[in-house]
Amino acid sequence: MAASPAQDFRKSLTRQVGSLHHQHDLYRWWVLANVMIGTFMSVLDATIVNVALPKIMATFGVSVDKAEWVITAYMLVFAVMLPSSGWLADHFGYKRTYFWSLFLFTLGSLLCGLSWNESALIFFRVIQGIGAGLMMPVGMAIVTREFPVEKRGVAMGFWSIAAAASVSFGPMIGGWLIDNFRWHAIFDVNVPVGILGMLATWIIQREYKTEKIVSFDLVGFISLTVFLVSLLLALAEGNAAWNTGGWTSNFILTCLAISLVGLVVFLIDNFSVKDPLIDLGLFRSFNFAVTNLVLFIFGLGMFGSTFLLPLYLQGSLGYTALQAGMVFLPVGILQGVMAPISGIMADKANPKIPIVIGIVLLAFSLYLNSFLSVFSEHSQIMRPLYIRGAAMGLMFAPLSTIALLAVPRNKIAQASGLLNITRQIGGSFGVAILGTMLLRRGIFHAAVYGQALNQYDPTFKHIAASLTHFVQQSIGGTLSEATTMATVLIGSQVGKQALVEAINDDFFFAAIILALAVIPILLIRNSKPGPGKPGK
Repeated sequence: MAASPAQDFRKSLTRQVGSLHHQHDLYRWWVLANVMIGTFMSVLDATIVNVALPKIMATFGVSVDKAEWVITAYMLVFAVMLPSSGWLADHFGYKRTYFWSLFLFTLGSLLCGLSWNESALIFFRVIQGIGAGLMMPVGMAIVTREFPVEKRGVAMGFWSIAAAASVSFGPMIGGWLIDNFRWHAIFDVNVPVGILGMLATWIIQREYKTEKIVSFDLVGFISLTVFLVSLLLALAEGNAAWNTGGWTSNFILTCLAISLVGLVVFLIDNFSVKDPLIDLGLFRSFNFAVTNLVLFIFGLGMFGSTFLLPLYLQGSLGYTALQAGMVFLPVGILQGVMAPISGIMADKANPKIPIVIGIVLLAFSLYLNSFLSVFSEHSQIMRPLYIRGAAMGLMFAPLSTIALLAVPRNKIAQASGLLNITRQIGGSFGVAILGTMLLRRGIFHAAVYGQALNQYDPTFKHIAASLTHFVQQSIGGTLSEATTMATVLIGSQVGKQALVEAINDDFFFAAIILALAVIPILLIRNSKPGPGKPGK
């Protein structure tokens, strides 16, 4: 049936109004605000779980090596899904891909809140990671496409505010929810925010598709997934309680062998197919390659150590979840304040300056964290966090700007995905390595302290007698029962101190790793695209 003149006029008017809306100067800022909602949520769920980890461990009765998979599963799947985000956005449209990735993330959050054991929680975190892994690079690509290159640094700086707000308010909100409700509530809170983000995406964004759509590299996707999953399984389970064979057990050796096969297949496929999953040709850009190296080191040191401080505060100092979350409040605020400033510096001056300052301050903050004890005061805990917030705000926007300057517009989505892949893979490796190191160093320090406890030493006898007297006066009981309890208390204190020393070792190792990132940063070449260059 032919359309009436009135219907044709209405359609024409709608197209013209929509065109005017998308051409308006404020449109790109509305898009940025929309993308920041998704960014806030995805980063929020990477930070909020750190505060909830002790409660989850207590609820399900699991140790650190099992509970860390609640974090690792999310980060791993996040990294695995990032390479396919560019193809999905090109094939289905950027708006549609962003919308459905936000839907998957919201659905995963709802299911996490319904989890009945740790295995179910880890599985539902995978669904969350799929959504977040698609949402972050597509959102970054949308922002990069809408803003001209001379304003891109400022836009990326404001985009970083969403991540900063998550770092700042996520642990605090999570702590309050855990203390007043259940740990499940930290996932339930994402549902209304996700619905709001989907509505905003549907109303605000215009659709965009690339003219040329390539075929999906299924072999590359599968081989990359096998490589990452197998390698991280080996790293995370090398010192697990169930793995009595250690690093030479059949399970670990099998995982490493499968990982090697996956890597070989991925490389062969990448250089033999016309349209590989990851365009390794992007690494021909020196700055892009160096920036990825820096982000991997950052993820290894920084993301890998994020779960340590909540464990220390709640396990050693007796902080509640809310109190542990509150200490992170200044981190996000300072990061949000410094991010736009560093973005302006990246646009106007040498972008290496804020990056170098940021990474040095970040390493220094982790070094300060390596002097914690069971008697640390609040100021000693907060001082490194102030430095960390300013440091993270300084480095992110300039790094993103430098990395994407020489990338053609039609490859920005994949390049953005690669940046996030590198950082998330580094974070996944960091959690696995530092989690394993925490267990090993904890056992080592417990053994050292245990050997130092000599039951015939006069000091030990005096402390044991005092504790025995204290127990009898407090709860009563026979002398034998009081003596046994006094011995348990001494052992508990030794275990607590061993955990603190192991956490200190982890922080010191992370500080060294991050300090090494200064070397590739100094190699970055200063260049700004002129008219007609790829970044334009």
